[in-house]
Amino acid sequence: MKSYITLLIGTFISLSVMAQEEEQPVESPALLFKSSKLYGKILDPNSGKGLEAASVQLYRVSNDSLVDGMLTKSNGDFSLSKLSSGSQYRLLITALGFEEHVEYIETTGRGEKYEKDLGDIYLQPKIKELADVTIIATKPALEMGIDRKIFNVAKSLNATGGSAIDIMRNIPSVSVDVDGNVQLRNASPQIFVDGRPTVLTLDQIPADNIEKVELITNPSAKYDAASGAGIINVVLKKDKRYGLNGIVSGSVGIPKLAGGNANVNLREGNLNFFLSGGYNQSGGIAKGEAYRENKQNGVVQNYFDQYTNNDRMRRFNFINFGFDYHIDNRNSISISQTFGGGRFSGIESQEQIYYTGSKELDYYGYRNGNSLNKFNRNGTRFNFKRTYPKQGKELTADISYNRGKRSGNSTVVNSYINPDGTINRSPHTVQNDGGNSNHQVTFQSDYANPLDENRKLEFGVRSYHNFYRSSFNVYSIDNNDKTKLPLSNNYKYSEMINAVYGTYSQKIGNFSYQLGLRAEHSRFDGLLIDSAYKFGYQYPSGLKNIMNALFPSLYLTQRINETDQVQFNFSRRIRRPDFWQMSPFIEISDPFNLRQGNPAIQPEFINSFEANYSKSYEGGNLLGSLFWRNNPHDITQYSDTITTEKYLELETAGVDPNAILNTFINAGTTNRYGAELTLQQKWGSSFEITPSANLQYRTVEATVGNVDLSNEGFNWNGKLTANYKIKAPSQKAINNLSFQVIGEYESARVIPQGRMLPQYGLDFAIRKDFLKNNRATATFSVNDVLNSRRWGTIYDTEDFYQDSYRRWSVRTFRLTLSYKFGNADFSLLNRNRSNNNYDEG
Repeated sequence: MKSYITLLIGTFISLSVMAQEEEQPVESPALLFKSSKLYGKILDPNSGKGLEAASVQLYRVSNDSLVDGMLTKSNGDFSLSKLSSGSQYRLLITALGFEEHVEYIETTGRGEKYEKDLGDIYLQPKIKELADVTIIATKPALEMGIDRKIFNVAKSLNATGGSAIDIMRNIPSVSVDVDGNVQLRNASPQIFVDGRPTVLTLDQIPADNIEKVELITNPSAKYDAASGAGIINVVLKKDKRYGLNGIVSGSVGIPKLAGGNANVNLREGNLNFFLSGGYNQSGGIAKGEAYRENKQNGVVQNYFDQYTNNDRMRRFNFINFGFDYHIDNRNSISISQTFGGGRFSGIESQEQIYYTGSKELDYYGYRNGNSLNKFNRNGTRFNFKRTYPKQGKELTADISYNRGKRSGNSTVVNSYINPDGTINRSPHTVQNDGGNSNHQVTFQSDYANPLDENRKLEFGVRSYHNFYRSSFNVYSIDNNDKTKLPLSNNYKYSEMINAVYGTYSQKIGNFSYQLGLRAEHSRFDGLLIDSAYKFGYQYPSGLKNIMNALFPSLYLTQRINETDQVQFNFSRRIRRPDFWQMSPFIEISDPFNLRQGNPAIQPEFINSFEANYSKSYEGGNLLGSLFWRNNPHDITQYSDTITTEKYLELETAGVDPNAILNTFINAGTTNRYGAELTLQQKWGSSFEITPSANLQYRTVEATVGNVDLSNEGFNWNGKLTANYKIKAPSQKAINNLSFQVIGEYESARVIPQGRMLPQYGLDFAIRKDFLKNNRATATFSVNDVLNSRRWGTIYDTEDFYQDSYRRWSVRTFRLTLSYKFGNADFSLLNRNRSNNNYDEG
């Protein structure tokens, strides 16, 4: 590692020297031609990509006659010949939407022929000529590639004024569970922000600050091996148009919805500054119900019903700012800083009804609680990028540092009443408080080098370190006497993952392939500070387990024609248990459904196979996928009633004697077989629908002691997004009025000891663009129109049967107003630039 960092520093110094040497002025440029040849590359300064079909012409200065000319290739390359020695030439480059580029070239008079690479030539946008031109071009809601899907957030009307969670609900193949966790094909993916892991939560990021979301269902060796369930990459907005551009918005709604957001960008010369920030709050009463039968030897002993109301208020704030600096045509740096925080409060009331085995009323229980939690997170990222004259060749290196803190407290009172109103037993009062902090440091560098037009090599290294510490105190209160309960904990852990990877890709006609191999060494060290109890893992633990550190990938692609292609891919990944899956402490947010980790749990490995077919046609495109995911030692939730010993230990915390204890085990094997179909269809320029369906068959093989937990079953989910926009320029009241409807349904699916219940939801939104150049927008949205979105589970074991559901949010109504602004001639450094109109492009 030290040698690599030394090499990287040396590379930085060398690049800086090279950059300085390249910038030295030449008073009389003279080019020598061995083969009468001039060549170079024309690039777009905004994207850094080659410009196709730019006109390149070479004139002899003496008589202004055309010597040679051509249109650039798709990658921006050009090559000119027919030059003679001892002459002066004028090189003229033009392209639609860009300023003319003129360069004078003088050959020597030695009578020799020479060859010269003019390097990268960046054309400057023709801003002033475009200022009064309105360009109408919109991206589709979903762009489908053979290895990823790209969801353009501007098309998500329902998410306007909300958070990234609201966006996720609108994306095909993606679902959000009762706790706000995002799932991709019913598995938990890695969440990236701008291509890197983050400590930000999705409900903390305003939807209006997101440009697009990328879905990578089967990542190659270039990505973290822990991304076995795929990657969801959230790309934040960063406008790169010249001048000052931005958008501001505000929203209100019910229940207790409010928010504001701003996104501002300033580009001038070699500098690009960006700033975005927002505030979002939501409230509402989330309800839950549970019905349980406690059994012994298959015979019901008693019954229990539970009804919960949780009045929650959630507040989030977020700010991101930084700059990009283009040192020269080939070297640039970016620095960004993110701050975020949140405050959650809740008032919970719960009614519990206990029945005897003959269904006679036994007694009532009442639980009342209030809680307050606060957190803040921030991150700093530095990025260096070096490009080369060769198209696609580049070196990147970045360092990021993330840190966060959380604190909270709550008070819960449990009381028990007989049917006649008398006290059944003494009430229990439980108080808790605690906090945690974590620090994450990541270093990553990637190098890509196209060997020629058909072959490419990529290499990279990554080092990730995470340091976490937490303390949590739980007290039982009896007549003002505090007793510390064994639920209290004080722990810390460190996590380290070092990785290297390499990929080789080649194209042979219409066939292409990519081979990749990633090697990772990971280590997790946990410590219970009060008892000095240690737990964790190391992979691989020695040379004999070296295969646990290797993660190959293979992509095979065949282009059938210009519109059709097929692909097969394979990758081996890993899923490492998180702290909560390993922590031996019991968590009691619900006294009837407890949670405890398993220190002995080990990482699981995933073998993922996928076949894709992609077809584009006039008016739409289609993507079909077949996949098989094989998970040996799958990390699986296991539930059982609490033991008598554990109940006696926790009785003063208000835990029910028949509470369920949820923990985690390594199953034998889990297999998921599936098919996915996504269609995007447009009729004319106003109506577009995107239906998608995902079908899966899941088998689970698992045993705990002598108990067989094996299960299998079929499930499916479907989602339909419909967009319609009225275009009637003569009727201003309804012109540019847009409608969006999103409906989804997810069938029941198996889990080791039961099944998840079906769930469905419907969202609606309407948007009106108005003012000059449609600078202003009003959006009205209704999320969960039917107030039906909830998540239920049925457990059916030898010891208990439970049918329950919970909700994450409630039906909401939101009105959002936004305003775009821009001035292409705005300048902080040069006040003499002339004024220009707003540029919508």
